[in-house]
Amino acid sequence: MTGAAVVDEIFAGFRARGDAAYLGESVSITEHSLQSAHAAEQDGAPPLLVAAALLHDYGHLIHDLPEDSADHGVDTRHEEVAFAFLEEHFPAEVVQPVRMHVVAKRYLCAVRPEYRAQLSPASELSLELQGGPCSAEEVVVFEASPFADAAVRLRLYDDVGKVEGAETPPLEHFRPYLEAALAANGG
Repeated sequence: MTGAAVVDEIFAGFRARGDAAYLGESVSITEHSLQSAHAAEQDGAPPLLVAAALLHDYGHLIHDLPEDSADHGVDTRHEEVAFAFLEEHFPAEVVQPVRMHVVAKRYLCAVRPEYRAQLSPASELSLELQGGPCSAEEVVVFEASPFADAAVRLRLYDDVGKVEGAETPPLEHFRPYLEAALAANGG
C-alpha cells in the first residue's frame, strides 16, 4: 500500500467514525485528535510526535466495540488496536508513543500526584479500567523505555485535547506529517 493510500485509509476512518463522542468528553474523536496534534505542533514537537498525537486514539475508530464500553467496565485496549495497524506502516517514533500513551497516564498518576487531580471524570474512569497508577516496578520499566519521554509528551497533548469548540487546522493540514512519517519508515 502506498503512503498516500495509507493516509487516505486513516482519514477514511476519521470520516466514518470520527464524529462519535470522545468517551464522555464534550468533543468528538476527530476534534480530540486534531486538538492533540495541534497542541503538539504548537509546542514545537518533532514531526513524528505530531503524527503520533494525531493517531494516538486511532484504535477507537477501528475497533469493533461499542462507544460506551468504559461505562460497562470494558477497557477497549485502543492503544494496542492502533499499534497493531500503525506498526505496519509507521516508524517506532510514531507507534511506540501511541502504544505507550495509556501507560504514560498511569505513570504520571504514580509519579505526579497533582496530575491525577486534574484528570477529567472520563479519564479517571478509564484509568481504573487500565489498571490504575503504575506500581513501583511498572514505573521502572516505563522509565527504561527509549520512548518514555515521547509518550509522556503525547499524554500531555492528549490531556489538553478536550476543549469544546476549540479551533484547530483541518485534518488535511496534518497529511504532510503522516506522509513524512511513512517516508521515514520507507513507505
